[in-house]
Amino acid sequence: MNKRFHSYDDLLKEKQHLEVLLQVQKQVIRSDIRDLKEQLKPIQDVIEVIKKFTTKDKTNLLLTIGSDIAINTLIKKFILSRAGWFIRTVVPYFLKNYSSHFLAEQKEKWLDKLSAWISHRNGKGKKKEEEPEEQGDEDVL
Repeated sequence: MNKRFHSYDDLLKEKQHLEVLLQVQKQVIRSDIRDLKEQLKPIQDVIEVIKKFTTKDKTNLLLTIGSDIAINTLIKKFILSRAGWFIRTVVPYFLKNYSSHFLAEQKEKWLDKLSAWISHRNGKGKKKEEEPEEQGDEDVL
């Protein structure tokens, strides 16, 4: 590593060689980081699911309140009515948190279905206007 340079050109060549070596090493490091991220993807997915169960999504307040009421009514009072106090407290807590994330992710899909259902219901009561039949090249008497 202790090279002696005899001319300025030798020094420039060594500098160029080291810069190329640096770029190659940067690429190797980037590749290694990509590989590590890919290998850690399952762990990240598990952490995301755990976050969904332990934190509440606060972006859709009305959906969250509605799901909380439904979970309290259905799960806590009916399904877990004979369970112990700990289960009746913990299970609804996790379900409320997860449902808030689930509803936030599925909001657009649910709103599209709701609007289609409402427009279908509104269209049932109305009579369709009869459209005149198209006449071709035939002469009508």
